Amino acid sequence: MTAPSLSSETLHVSCVAKNGAAILLAGHSGAGKSDLALRLIDRGATLVSDDYTLVRRVSGRLVATAPLNIAGKIEVRGLGIIDIDRAIDVPVCLYVDLEREAPRLPNEQELLMVAGVNLPVVAVKAHEPSAPIKVELALERFGLKPE
Repeated sequence: MTAPSLSSETLHVSCVAKNGAAILLAGHSGAGKSDLALRLIDRGATLVSDDYTLVRRVSGRLVATAPLNIAGKIEVRGLGIIDIDRAIDVPVCLYVDLEREAPRLPNEQELLMVAGVNLPVVAVKAHEPSAPIKVELALERFGLKPE
């Protein structure tokens, strides 16, 4: 008998929402989670959570929100903690891995199970100038629909 998967988790990821779809930005400290989130916000996304994100499984989907102690705040390196507008309870549609090297031409779509839900995964280098555009294209091409 297998143990039931968790219905909620707190992840070491930043999260932004674009067109009603949450994008999880995953990487170690210093990988560029907050920087990439800030650049996506500059392109029209909304912050969900910076650095840590609470995800809950609701009706077979993941929903992302910020832990209360960091809600509406983002760390901007060199400037400190900044208050910013935020979105809450946004359906998670894409997981972006900032640690792995992106394959030049991926053979198949990779999935990662989080709190019992399979999410499409893409690898992006956060500090590349094209990173925000790649994330938006990946959301459009591979992301789950927010419905």
